[in-house]
Amino acid sequence: MKPVFVKPAFMNLRPRRSVLIILLAAISNVASPQRGGGGDPSTPPPLSGEAKLPNGKSQRDAILKAEHEQNLKDAAQLVDLAQQLQQDLEKNDTFVFSISTLKKTDDIEKLVKKIRSRLRH
Repeated sequence: MKPVFVKPAFMNLRPRRSVLIILLAAISNVASPQRGGGGDPSTPPPLSGEAKLPNGKSQRDAILKAEHEQNLKDAAQLVDLAQQLQQDLEKNDTFVFSISTLKKTDDIEKLVKKIRSRLRH
Protein backbone atom coordinates (compact mmCIF):
# COMPACT_ATOMS: atom_id res chain seq x y z
CA MET A 1 0.00 0.00 0.00
CA LYS A 2 1.28 3.43 -0.95
CA PRO A 3 1.61 6.06 1.85
CA VAL A 4 -0.72 9.02 1.55
CA PHE A 5 0.44 12.52 2.38
CA VAL A 6 -2.18 14.63 4.10
CA LYS A 7 -1.69 18.39 4.10
CA PRO A 8 -2.28 20.18 7.38
CA ALA A 9 -5.19 22.61 7.29
CA PHE A 10 -2.97 25.70 7.60
CA MET A 11 -1.14 24.83 4.37
CA ASN A 12 -4.35 25.39 2.40
CA LEU A 13 -4.71 28.96 3.68
CA ARG A 14 -3.30 31.66 1.46
CA PRO A 15 -2.85 35.09 2.97
CA ARG A 16 -4.55 37.88 1.15
CA ARG A 17 -2.55 40.58 -0.51
CA SER A 18 -3.88 43.28 1.82
CA VAL A 19 -2.72 41.32 4.87
CA LEU A 20 0.73 40.96 3.35
CA ILE A 21 0.90 44.69 2.64
CA ILE A 22 -0.08 45.50 6.22
CA LEU A 23 2.53 43.08 7.57
CA LEU A 24 5.24 44.53 5.34
CA ALA A 25 4.34 48.06 6.41
CA ALA A 26 4.48 47.06 10.08
CA ILE A 27 7.84 45.38 9.62
CA SER A 28 9.29 48.36 7.78
CA ASN A 29 8.10 50.72 10.54
CA VAL A 30 9.78 48.58 13.17
CA ALA A 31 12.99 48.14 11.14
CA SER A 32 13.50 51.82 10.38
CA PRO A 33 13.13 54.46 13.09
CA GLN A 34 10.77 57.31 12.38
CA ARG A 35 12.30 60.70 11.86
CA GLY A 36 11.51 63.72 13.93
CA GLY A 37 9.52 66.64 12.59
CA GLY A 38 12.40 69.09 12.23
CA GLY A 39 15.87 68.96 10.82
CA ASP A 40 17.30 67.87 7.54
CA PRO A 41 15.34 64.87 6.19
CA SER A 42 18.39 63.55 4.33
CA THR A 43 20.31 62.92 7.56
CA PRO A 44 19.21 60.16 9.90
CA PRO A 45 18.11 61.12 13.39
CA PRO A 46 20.73 60.81 16.10
CA LEU A 47 20.53 57.62 18.07
CA SER A 48 20.13 57.93 21.81
CA GLY A 49 22.95 55.46 22.52
CA GLU A 50 25.18 56.51 19.64
CA ALA A 51 28.80 55.62 20.24
CA LYS A 52 31.31 58.45 20.31
CA LEU A 53 35.01 58.28 19.59
CA PRO A 54 37.53 59.65 22.13
CA ASN A 55 37.84 62.83 20.05
CA GLY A 56 34.06 63.41 20.43
CA LYS A 57 33.06 62.57 16.87
CA SER A 58 30.39 60.06 16.02
CA GLN A 59 31.65 56.53 15.43
CA ARG A 60 29.03 56.07 12.71
CA ASP A 61 30.24 59.17 10.86
CA ALA A 62 33.85 57.96 11.08
CA ILE A 63 32.87 54.57 9.65
CA LEU A 64 30.92 56.19 6.81
CA LYS A 65 33.85 58.49 6.02
CA ALA A 66 36.28 55.54 5.95
CA GLU A 67 33.94 53.58 3.68
CA HIS A 68 33.63 56.59 1.35
CA GLU A 69 37.42 56.92 1.11
CA GLN A 70 37.73 53.18 0.42
CA ASN A 71 35.06 53.45 -2.28
CA LEU A 72 37.06 56.22 -3.95
CA LYS A 73 40.25 54.12 -3.87
CA ASP A 74 38.43 51.07 -5.23
CA ALA A 75 36.79 53.15 -7.96
CA ALA A 76 40.19 54.48 -9.05
CA GLN A 77 41.54 50.94 -9.11
CA LEU A 78 38.46 49.85 -11.06
CA VAL A 79 39.09 52.50 -13.71
CA ASP A 80 42.73 51.43 -13.97
CA LEU A 81 41.80 47.76 -14.37
CA ALA A 82 39.15 48.61 -16.96
CA GLN A 83 41.68 50.58 -19.01
CA GLN A 84 44.18 47.71 -18.80
CA LEU A 85 41.47 45.28 -19.89
CA GLN A 86 40.58 47.49 -22.84
CA GLN A 87 44.23 47.62 -23.91
CA ASP A 88 44.54 43.83 -23.63
CA LEU A 89 41.41 43.33 -25.71
CA GLU A 90 42.66 45.73 -28.38
CA LYS A 91 46.01 43.91 -28.57
CA ASN A 92 44.47 40.51 -29.22
CA ASP A 93 43.27 39.86 -32.76
CA THR A 94 41.99 36.39 -32.05
CA PHE A 95 39.16 35.05 -29.97
CA VAL A 96 41.61 33.52 -27.49
CA PHE A 97 42.56 35.58 -24.47
CA SER A 98 45.31 35.19 -21.92
CA ILE A 99 44.75 34.08 -18.35
CA SER A 100 45.79 37.52 -17.10
CA THR A 101 42.99 39.11 -19.15
CA LEU A 102 40.46 36.77 -17.59
CA LYS A 103 41.90 37.46 -14.14
CA LYS A 104 41.41 41.19 -14.73
CA THR A 105 37.73 40.61 -15.44
CA ASP A 106 37.45 38.65 -12.18
CA ASP A 107 39.23 41.44 -10.28
CA ILE A 108 36.88 44.01 -11.82
CA GLU A 109 33.88 41.97 -10.76
CA LYS A 110 35.20 41.63 -7.18
CA LEU A 111 35.82 45.37 -6.91
CA VAL A 112 32.34 46.16 -8.19
CA LYS A 113 30.80 43.78 -5.63
CA LYS A 114 32.81 45.37 -2.80
CA ILE A 115 31.75 48.88 -3.79
CA ARG A 116 28.12 47.80 -4.23
CA SER A 117 28.00 46.11 -0.83
CA ARG A 118 29.47 49.20 0.87
CA LEU A 119 26.98 51.48 -0.85
CA ARG A 120 24.05 49.28 0.15
CA HIS A 121 25.33 49.01 3.71
